[in-house]
Amino acid sequence: MLFNSIAFLFFLPIVFGGYWLILCPNPRAARGGVSHRRLGLQNLLIVAASYLFYGWWDWRFLLLMTFTSVWAFGSGCALRRVAYRGVAAKWILGMALVVNLGILGVFKYCNFFVEQAVALLNAFGFQAHPTSLRIILPVGISFYTFQALGYVIDVYRNDLKPTRNVVAFLAFVSFFPQLVAGPIERATNLLPQFQRPRYFSCPMAVDGCRQMLWGFFKKIAVADNCALVANAVFSDAVAPGGMAVLLGALAFSFQIYGDFSGYSDIAIGCSKLFGIRLMRNFNQPYFSRDIAEFWRRWHISLTTWFRDYLYIPLGGSRCGTWRRVRNTFVTFMVSGLWHGANWTFVAWGVFHALCFLPLLLTGRNRRHGCDATAAGRVFPTVGELWRMGGTFALVVVGWLLFRAPDIGTFGGWLGALLCNPLDGTGVPRDIGMRATAAMAAVTVVAEWMTRGREHPLAVLPCCRAVRWGIYWAVLAVLFLFSARSGAAFVYFRF
Repeated sequence: MLFNSIAFLFFLPIVFGGYWLILCPNPRAARGGVSHRRLGLQNLLIVAASYLFYGWWDWRFLLLMTFTSVWAFGSGCALRRVAYRGVAAKWILGMALVVNLGILGVFKYCNFFVEQAVALLNAFGFQAHPTSLRIILPVGISFYTFQALGYVIDVYRNDLKPTRNVVAFLAFVSFFPQLVAGPIERATNLLPQFQRPRYFSCPMAVDGCRQMLWGFFKKIAVADNCALVANAVFSDAVAPGGMAVLLGALAFSFQIYGDFSGYSDIAIGCSKLFGIRLMRNFNQPYFSRDIAEFWRRWHISLTTWFRDYLYIPLGGSRCGTWRRVRNTFVTFMVSGLWHGANWTFVAWGVFHALCFLPLLLTGRNRRHGCDATAAGRVFPTVGELWRMGGTFALVVVGWLLFRAPDIGTFGGWLGALLCNPLDGTGVPRDIGMRATAAMAAVTVVAEWMTRGREHPLAVLPCCRAVRWGIYWAVLAVLFLFSARSGAAFVYFRF
């Protein structure tokens, strides 16, 4: 089920009403303590709604998600029985890694590796033919697999006590707002929220609605319209000139940001309606002053997942130079491969590793934290503006590689951009580029003026008329652009 669909428009109020009005009809009484039975019913409703939400695409996907959840739950219980230590605990963790990553590998990478093996054999003169397995990639498999696997690792490390409540655990893995495109939640943050009483908070729900509204704006008004430009430029109809490549790269940069951060805002805002707080997944990444800061602000849940469960176990940066270089490349390459079974994603990871490495080796990778750029000032300094511009340029080149279907195509696009920057061949016409640019500019200005806040609509005038005027203006924009929208979210395929 898509967030930007008619079905979700009916689904959300029904689940919200059942969650609060039916299962917790007396909020004042609830504040004295919610019974375990009522809490269990709330969690059961979340599980049922989440399974309906996910099964809307294909009910067969539910079997895989259920198996992943049950295996992770059983692994946690088994680790508790062996007291989290010894050879038995390592075997349990190893089996969890093999099963979860094995499932992910089969469904996401099997066809890719078969094709690469066939190509390699043919290159050596063997007549090999690929066998079409017709494996369908389940929506969001990378997200819920990593979430379940993170739980097992946390239990193994004794950072979290395993739960015995299977309903709460199923709710943790399948929670519908963040199920198919994140944030990839940690069990230490999300699971305890399903194990304690939740009370309705009007301010929290209002803020959730505002964040959802901003997320829909970025998805419908920005991302979907930028997608029209990017798709027109990078279609197979004509080889784009340098000017068209630049336009397409910028359009795709705002498309993927508006699409993915928009989804995250909708997911985080939606979860607030149910008294659940998810981690922040984006923090104005295009205002970053270097690549290291960009990765602290972009897809934060995935970046921190790889940091804690891959980079640090490999040795992190507290080791020799060679190992630091190796750890950096391995982490970025695996991160690239996580996004899809294509060499362009691996190359994208290598590109970012190369950009990150000079900062790491010179000790400047922690120079900028997640503090607001130009904090306390309206405008950045010339130096900050220069660093932001340079970082954004590197990111855009990376997105060009991310968007390309193969390395050769990327080389052609990059060559056109560098050698013929004024060639207007392939520049699309009559697809509302002015309106698209205006919506992207509104997003940039709004997020710059409210940097340091979770979302721009969290900062609104006290005047009721002005505040509601902003709401209606955003809704009007969504209505005007809705006819050009309706596309699935980009990260559904990851």
